[in-house]
Amino acid sequence: MAIVLETVNLVKRFGGIVATNDVSLKVEAGARHALIGPNGAGKTTIINQLTGVLAQTSGKILLEGEDISHLSPHARVRRGIARTFQINQLFLELTPVETLGLAVSERLGHGGDWWRRVGSNPQVMEEVAELLERFRLTDVMNERTDVLAYGKQRMLEIALAIACKPRVLLLDEPAAGVPDSERQDILSAVAELPKDVTVLLIEHDMDLVFSFADRISVLVNGALFVEGKPDEVARDPRVKAVYLGEEAHV
Repeated sequence: MAIVLETVNLVKRFGGIVATNDVSLKVEAGARHALIGPNGAGKTTIINQLTGVLAQTSGKILLEGEDISHLSPHARVRRGIARTFQINQLFLELTPVETLGLAVSERLGHGGDWWRRVGSNPQVMEEVAELLERFRLTDVMNERTDVLAYGKQRMLEIALAIACKPRVLLLDEPAAGVPDSERQDILSAVAELPKDVTVLLIEHDMDLVFSFADRISVLVNGALFVEGKPDEVARDPRVKAVYLGEEAHV
């Protein structure tokens, strides 16, 4: 399989702290790739570097073989990388229809007057309707985001990322904080993501990880520790020791 996203000897230092330690990670096109590890392992730091939120201290980031290490976050979105966050980053005063309409309109080059075009542009409305249906948001499409149930907000954030038509989607703990009553919708939405979108998932919920991923990379102390297929990682005694050690420490 072709490699769509790659880090080469990626390092991130904060003073004397090495948050990302010489990480060389390869994500295949179309993969469902999970990045797991104990708290503080550096997983979100890597996502922030991949998306340009944090600049690397050294090393490179390649998208389909092209070095994107010094591109701005919005330039990386245009190149095909989208993400979700541990804590929702949404327009709380907008409705799901308005939020998705803004994203689709911006992608199509109509961002400047999206508020006029959302209701009158059939191409935009057709895509928005499809996203609302796929991510189970039709019933709350006209409610302000700040009054939505948390699970619906998480669904909206995933829908917003998909509205950017990414080639690579980075999901940072999509089920975090979602009540059990709403969690199944999140799991289903993640499982039903378009097959032509490569997904790199950070998640502490091992049920989600092992039901979703076809490859797992384990990060410990900022460095890659173990990589392999889910069944190989699940049987690896070194991985068990890391997680049992973390639980014992807690």
